[in-house]
Amino acid sequence: MGKDDAAEGLRRVTVSMAEETFRSLDRVVNERGFDSRSQAISEMIHAQAAQHLSKIGTEVMAGTLTLVYDESKSALLRDLSKIMREHIAEVISSQHILLEADHVLEVVLMQGPARRLREITNKLVTCKGVKSANLTLTPNLIPPLHAKGSK
Repeated sequence: MGKDDAAEGLRRVTVSMAEETFRSLDRVVNERGFDSRSQAISEMIHAQAAQHLSKIGTEVMAGTLTLVYDESKSALLRDLSKIMREHIAEVISSQHILLEADHVLEVVLMQGPARRLREITNKLVTCKGVKSANLTLTPNLIPPLHAKGSK
């Protein structure tokens, strides 16, 4: 490991792979615009680790929940708000975008144990009028909004 790598907290690893996999990697690097194979591999490992940790369920994670729903359903907005208020410790914020034909795209930012975030997602997706829900988790956490002892 070089001096610059150590200063940045980087670790070096050697990876062997089949020629076909190597060509696929180069294609991903080029098509997605990564600076290097290392950057692409690091991102892929990070995504895979997040997926694994989210299955365990106790790991605290940050995530986004993307909902698409039909706001013309009479009690839907009330039901969604009620569920989010019940989980105010995990629901950080949300933003909704109006789509065509009474549909809304809402993105909810959450943080908490992965299992609880999936439970919230399941409650929201079962509300009448919700068309889809997609939860994406990451082990990188949102810094505390108010540090202890701050005035």
